[in-house]
Amino acid sequence: MSLRTRLAGSVVVALLAVSGLAACSESEKVDDATAVAAGEGTTSYPLTVENCGTSQTFTQAPKRVVSLDQGSTEILLSLGLADRIVGTASWTDPIRENLAEANATVKRLADNAPTYEVVMGTNPDFVTASFGRHFKKEGGVATRDRLTETGVESFLSPTDCEDGRSINGGGTRTRPLTIDSLYQEITELAKIFDVPERGQKLVDDLKSRTAAATAEVKKDGRTIAFWFADTKTPYFAGGLASAQLIATTVGTKNVFSDVADDWPATTWSAVVQRNPQVLVLGDLARNRFPGDKLADKKAFLANDPVTKVMPAVQKQQYVALHGAEMNPSIRTVGGIEKLADWLANNPA
Repeated sequence: MSLRTRLAGSVVVALLAVSGLAACSESEKVDDATAVAAGEGTTSYPLTVENCGTSQTFTQAPKRVVSLDQGSTEILLSLGLADRIVGTASWTDPIRENLAEANATVKRLADNAPTYEVVMGTNPDFVTASFGRHFKKEGGVATRDRLTETGVESFLSPTDCEDGRSINGGGTRTRPLTIDSLYQEITELAKIFDVPERGQKLVDDLKSRTAAATAEVKKDGRTIAFWFADTKTPYFAGGLASAQLIATTVGTKNVFSDVADDWPATTWSAVVQRNPQVLVLGDLARNRFPGDKLADKKAFLANDPVTKVMPAVQKQQYVALHGAEMNPSIRTVGGIEKLADWLANNPA
């Protein structure tokens, strides 16, 4: 896999300076002699990976990676690749505790999506994303074609891909998400970085945790709803994405399972009408929409004249999950564990 030339890097730096992006205007120095953690020596290069309708060929393991989403970052950190990551972005929650030390060495480019110039200012040779919105021509960071033109390979999580189309990049999901797509993401990234044994170990650990979490769950079919964000036009989980996967895994019924969307915007009247017995509330570290914070969600539910009459609100049948635990990522398993534990300790 080719790096951008030093001349191209100098041009980017110059453009950044002209744009007045002082804080990010200097590209990180690229030292090809800098040692990075050795791989396992089992991946054969050149390696071609077909990824959501895009073919990428790697002549070696990436050395300078920008991860555009928390989910992607946590997979890379779990694979022991902190030394390869030159920048991360789009964080909704605190880092997993077991990854905090490794993550402390990684530069955060932005809490939300970074600009194309900031990304390229790190001299990346590989860009990963959990959500295809980052690769959109309008409103995204950069298209994958644009990255390829500058010698930068890219990777989109298979959890956001169906039939070669990105769901968050403008496509529509037509089939329920399965956890196998998460395992595929881990396995493919591990192969790209020549650490397939680490990838298999991570997959096995996630499978083991899921089995342990659901072993004692009664799966009593309680009705449930997942509220991610926004008090005015609330986003509740539909029936095709990761929250639905969590619901079915622990034996509950998502009241919006008939809605063919990941996180459709709905109304409070619709929520009250469907009357879930349990409310899963997103506890987000970000502050982009009203009701991102857990405390704000609880306060709204208790005081809004429409929602306060709901039995789930009056009984405070709440389960708090981080945003990352309701999105497709290794944190999904944490969501399964937390919900299964709550159900076991709060029988119907």
